[in-house]
Amino acid sequence: MTCTGPEVDLWSIPLIALNVTVRKKLGLYLNPKNTVAADWRTVAELMGFSYLEITNYEHAKNPTDEILKNWQTKKSEASVGKLLAILTEAERTDAVEDLRGLIDEDVRKYIEYMNKKDEPPVQVPEVDSCVPRTPERIGLTLADDPDGAPELFDAFICYCKSDFKFVHDMIRELEHTEYKLKLCVFDRDVLPGSCVWTITSELIEKRCKRMVVVVSDEYLDSDACDFQTKFALSLCPGARSKRLIPVVYKPMSKPFPSILRFLTVCDYTRPCTQSWFWVRLARALSLP
Repeated sequence: MTCTGPEVDLWSIPLIALNVTVRKKLGLYLNPKNTVAADWRTVAELMGFSYLEITNYEHAKNPTDEILKNWQTKKSEASVGKLLAILTEAERTDAVEDLRGLIDEDVRKYIEYMNKKDEPPVQVPEVDSCVPRTPERIGLTLADDPDGAPELFDAFICYCKSDFKFVHDMIRELEHTEYKLKLCVFDRDVLPGSCVWTITSELIEKRCKRMVVVVSDEYLDSDACDFQTKFALSLCPGARSKRLIPVVYKPMSKPFPSILRFLTVCDYTRPCTQSWFWVRLARALSLP
């Protein structure tokens, strides 16, 4: 290692540590069909994907990104160290050498974030409270009580700006009806001035029971939605806790994100099931 130091065990660093830039550049190496060097198909095979799965990924716009997304959600051994080992086994040391600096930087940032998250809470003597008073938990949302417990929500809403009208419909149908659910809508509930990624991680992991993902063509192009979805998936691999609920409210021209294909979708686009949509969604969000 160069940035992170020789003591870092890359095999213990989950693949989610690698950000969009590394994934896009890796795609530039592996996506083109190459008769001389190994491409994404060889890498996918070494990752353990079947022939049928690999054949299906051939229709993807960015197959390298697709296999990385699916690998990190389906395979427990998916890590930065394992990825580098696979690229080396596939004799793509050109990609490893070119991306190593970026990978080191992503790993360094990931370790810093995890170390910061694991720091013990700082006690404030003048306030007799059992609630940790760390910067991440003070004044995060509109209703946060600096001297009390942090504000909690039934669900974090993952959306892009173009889908905000539907988010308003969701607020009306789930908060202001008999369901009385409490949604975390970033533009409405989060106070400005703090790091977006830190706030988002805190809300998804510690403040919200579940996350509703509003899937649309615009969602697929959003780096913020991509981060939120991957972070939430890393907390519940295999959908054991039913933590993520994908929602589709309008027809899509782009393929549905493969990273969410193994989850049951709440679909508003079918007229025959629209009358059940809000009931199903509300019931799913009301589960313990």
